[in-house]
This record gives sequence, C-alpha cells and structure tokens, in this order.
Amino acid sequence: MLFLTEAREFLLTLDQKGRDKIIFNIDKAKVKADNGLFKKLKGEIWEFRTLFNKTHYRIFAFWDKEDKQQTLVLTTHGIIKKTNKTPDKEIEKAEQIR
Repeated sequence: MLFLTEAREFLLTLDQKGRDKIIFNIDKAKVKADNGLFKKLKGEIWEFRTLFNKTHYRIFAFWDKEDKQQTLVLTTHGIIKKTNKTPDKEIEKAEQIR
C-alpha cells in the first residue's frame, strides 16, 4: 500500500480517532475481501470505505500490477461524503492521478 501525497494530506487533516479507524479498515481490507471496506467504483478505480461517528470517509485507490511479483495498491486522495452517491468528479480525479 502506498499513500500518494493528496491521500496522506487528507489523512493528516482528520482527527486521530478518525484517522486510526480508516487505517484499521485499510489493514482489515488487506486480509479480508469485503465490499463494505474496499469497493470497485468504475474502471480501474476503487475506494476504501469507512463509517466512523456518522461520518463517511472515502479513500480512492487503484492497483499497480506492473511488477509481476507484487501488486501494489496506490491511494490517490480522500473525501468526506455527505451523500450516498460518490461524486463522478472524485472518480475522474482519481483516474487522472492514476
């Protein structure tokens, strides 16, 4: 797992407990396939999903499969969602970064 600059900066803007919960869920998604934690959105873009204290956090990511020995997940950026639908502009932003 590699956090690109915007994803790292997003995490640093959050309070410690929210950030810890997101990291916990990302670690959990590494060992257990769960659409509630890591879900494919569109094309090559996925999102890590965390609900903590009634706040919906999303960290966008994609797979880097160029190295045949190891697959790497790169996170692009994060948002706090206010609606049920993921904004298309955020998916497009993740795609542009990819």
